[in-house]
Amino acid sequence: MAETEGFRNDWATKDFYQVLGVQKDASAADIKKAYRKLARANHPDSNPGNESKHEKFKAVAEAYDVVGDEAKRAKYDEFRALQARGGFGPGMGGGMGGPGFGGGGFNLDDLLRDRGGAGGLGDMFGDLFGGGGGRARTQQPRPRRGADVESTATIGFTDALDGVTVSLRLTSDAACATCQGTGGKPGTRPHVCPECEGAGFIVAGTGGAFSINETCPACGGRQLVYDEACPTCHGSGRGTSARTIQARIPAGVKDGARIRLKGKGAPGENGGPAGDLFVKVRVTPHRVFGRKDDNLTIDVPVSFDEAALGGEVKIPTLGGAPVTLKLPPGTPNGRTFRVRGKGATKRDGSKGDLLATVEVQVPAHLDQTAREALEAYRAATAGKPLRAGLFES
Repeated sequence: MAETEGFRNDWATKDFYQVLGVQKDASAADIKKAYRKLARANHPDSNPGNESKHEKFKAVAEAYDVVGDEAKRAKYDEFRALQARGGFGPGMGGGMGGPGFGGGGFNLDDLLRDRGGAGGLGDMFGDLFGGGGGRARTQQPRPRRGADVESTATIGFTDALDGVTVSLRLTSDAACATCQGTGGKPGTRPHVCPECEGAGFIVAGTGGAFSINETCPACGGRQLVYDEACPTCHGSGRGTSARTIQARIPAGVKDGARIRLKGKGAPGENGGPAGDLFVKVRVTPHRVFGRKDDNLTIDVPVSFDEAALGGEVKIPTLGGAPVTLKLPPGTPNGRTFRVRGKGATKRDGSKGDLLATVEVQVPAHLDQTAREALEAYRAATAGKPLRAGLFES
């Protein structure tokens, strides 16, 4: 009921033609001319601190939004004609009769309560009032979030495990430093954009019964234009910003990881927040160690006799004291041993493991003593051919 009362007692009493100072049968050109004149005279940017001028500008914009549009104007005129014939009006009760409605009683609240549906007065006049019977509002430049920025950081293998702070030189889009984003030559005064009449947007048809609002191409949504464009940005209001920031790369980061730094991207527009910075990490390989998930890997060369007879092999760890692997007799080539807690740092702060893989080395050259020893070994194992199983069916 409250929404219906607002619709009936507010919108039905407004004479948009009177607000614009034109006659009801004024041409579209005359209406547009009147609006431009009033909008220019009462624009908030031209009258800072003058609340009466600000309210007048809102009323003028509200009126032009309706009678400046051919389709909306036709519906508004029909709405006013119904009111003039006594069909409905301010102060009337919910149930009433009147000319044009068969002389019988009807309930205006019933006609308007479901304005979102089809067939009621809300369906006929809803687009005049923003689809909900509210006041039309002027389009103001909205805060716009800054663009996201991408950068690449190349760090060492050890830095990736321990974490490191790097300096990044960034270049991103920003407000023009000369005009501070206005697009006008410093020292010149702006005036209302003649393309959108200060709305900041234009209405573009989609080829059907619907239309959409698009940012005005003349003022870029700023609502104001300058006779002389900024000599630096040529009226675009945009420039570039170069800066150096310190970015923290967390411990345990992997090669190819993409780190998001919130609020470190391009600055926003009209008070909007800054975008984010995405840093792609490149990790240079290590001469000795590799990485698999949260574990470090190392290939350990061992001799034939160490693998066959067993033994103890000392291996390095990254950033710590060496450890000793105990090879059991008959250790095969490619066997991997796990050394607990000697790997990469995990997200929870714990450590992964060190995976040591044995690689049995075959000597390329043998001295006489070594050759005689191997020939003796061959003779001793001649009765046990290794490849006998390959020929079994």
